[in-house]
Amino acid sequence: MPHPWSASGPLGPCGGRGGALPSLPSLLAVSDLHVGHKENRPIVEGLRPTTDEDWLIVAGDVGEFVRDIEWALTTLKQHFAEVIWLPGNHELWTPPDDPVQLRGEERYRHLVALCRRLGVLTPEDPYPVWESEGGPVAVVPMFLLYDYSFLPGGAANAREGLRMAYDAGVVGTDEMLLHPDPLTSREEWCHARVAETERRLADLDPGLRTVLANHFPLTREPTRILRYPEFALWCGTELTADWHVKYRAAEVVYGHLHIPRTLWQDGVRFTEVSLGYPREWRRRATGPYAPQPILRRAAGRVPR
Repeated sequence: MPHPWSASGPLGPCGGRGGALPSLPSLLAVSDLHVGHKENRPIVEGLRPTTDEDWLIVAGDVGEFVRDIEWALTTLKQHFAEVIWLPGNHELWTPPDDPVQLRGEERYRHLVALCRRLGVLTPEDPYPVWESEGGPVAVVPMFLLYDYSFLPGGAANAREGLRMAYDAGVVGTDEMLLHPDPLTSREEWCHARVAETERRLADLDPGLRTVLANHFPLTREPTRILRYPEFALWCGTELTADWHVKYRAAEVVYGHLHIPRTLWQDGVRFTEVSLGYPREWRRRATGPYAPQPILRRAAGRVPR
């Protein structure tokens, strides 16, 4: 019987957000479920909402194999009123032993189609509105990738940064498994995704605040505590450095780093919501982290 992890479970460094079960529905977030690791699967099976009306943002890196991604999202959709998925780099890999050998944009579109069959929202769908205690908020799942602009110290450009990373033995697996087809590079794919997402954000009601959810951090700041600073190259793009201000973020949600914590920038809360690999969550005194509460629903309001 899997343990029923809920938002009242272990919260670790995101302190001040746990305690008693909230009486109002919550917008929750989790990422980096990595269900290819068998120890993570019962945790996913046991994830539970705090109320029947809770929404769950799943901020990427569910797994590498399409069948595992489908299993996890199907499981979560059975428990949460709304599930909102966006891809991490692992979903975009094309492992040689995955029966689904689609690459790049075709793989992403295949996963979007899968989500639509399951009733799971994606970055390609209209942004849903959460009626929070502070007013309506657009929940914005994003797929942006990275462009090697989070440079290590001493690097003048991406080429130098990558050379330094390779010399240090720090190389993202994406270099082997994440293909940008039909585009020629991951940077080009990143820039196309940034441009499309910025167009959609600009079309939002300027009076509407947002929850910006992306697998990779939107700013460089969260990467500054990485053990291997060269890995920041595979962690985001400087093109989004001001989006939390420009697009009126009530909160920014991200994963990828496997360092669950809360930061504040320009008065905006940034929350890293990773579960991570078993070897990581076993080292935590509290064990695996529950989905993190992001916003509560205003009393008497229903989602749009």
